[in-house]
Amino acid sequence: MEISTIGFDLAKNSFQVHAVDAGGRVVLQRKLRRSAVKGFFAKLPACLVGMEACGSAHYWARELAGLGHRVKLLNPGEVKAYVRRNKTDAADAAAICEAVTRPHLRGVPVKAPAQQAVGVQHRVRDLLVGQRTALINALRAHLAEFGIVAARGPGGLRGLAAALAEASESELPGLAGETLREVMAAIAGLEARLLRIDREIVAANRQNETARRLLTVPAIGPIGASAFAGLVVDPLAFRSGRDFAAWLGLTPAEHSTGGRQRLGPISKRGNRYLRRLLVLGATSILRRPDSAGPRLAAWIRGLAERKPARLVTVALANKIARIVWAVMARKDSFRRAAEEAASPA
Repeated sequence: MEISTIGFDLAKNSFQVHAVDAGGRVVLQRKLRRSAVKGFFAKLPACLVGMEACGSAHYWARELAGLGHRVKLLNPGEVKAYVRRNKTDAADAAAICEAVTRPHLRGVPVKAPAQQAVGVQHRVRDLLVGQRTALINALRAHLAEFGIVAARGPGGLRGLAAALAEASESELPGLAGETLREVMAAIAGLEARLLRIDREIVAANRQNETARRLLTVPAIGPIGASAFAGLVVDPLAFRSGRDFAAWLGLTPAEHSTGGRQRLGPISKRGNRYLRRLLVLGATSILRRPDSAGPRLAAWIRGLAERKPARLVTVALANKIARIVWAVMARKDSFRRAAEEAASPA
């Protein structure tokens, strides 16, 4: 068999292989168990292996590259267009095999284990933040049923904790008080874990040159600097800051026909976590634009006079994304990169 290209459909235990020769003729279709994958590819001559960038894809890309194969990860949304029949593992593998040979489909950079570790750290932190928010909301709702309310924010939470500790039996029945104190203890435990993770992120940023540069960008704090430095594998894979912003889903989705251009809301494609960090950071800058520097502050105020606040927030997030790309791609700090990257879009 003269195999030149393989479409490899990933799964937990059952994998599908679709192999073609240099002329595009199918020479092999096989289902593999997980334990047989490495042995199968070790016996093959070096070839192009295409996979969707999904769960465990980066691990398998590193493993197969170590066996001498050239591995290309593809966006699953782009592979879908090449599925020619009902969805099956064999059809998916055939679609991957066809899509990986298309030169216009840009591959997803393979992440190193250290980069994946940063992603795990941020996802766990995000999970813990969500759990803390859910517990705080539950605590507020249950105490409100007994007439105990407090202001929003950290100060309000401290007020709820004090009221819970001082509540009498007539104000809060013993069973409810005991149960809600367990909720309060869980919130305190989550806050301690989050504080530990935040300290680890700050310490890691001090050792990372890219993260230190990103900390000079407005709206990028320690969490954002760590996330962009760890999760953006190769900024030079994007031709410009606009391409980078589009990859993050911060550019308008287009639905044009007949020579008439129609631009809708932002596409919201790409990494949702990075996009959320940018939007949250832009929201904080919108409240105090002078912290972004005179040039960017003037741009923010000029746009805010003409557009709604939420539109300005997303536009600012788009601009910050371009600045982030300039800082990472040019290995520069914000003050010099901003002169070129922060020009009106």
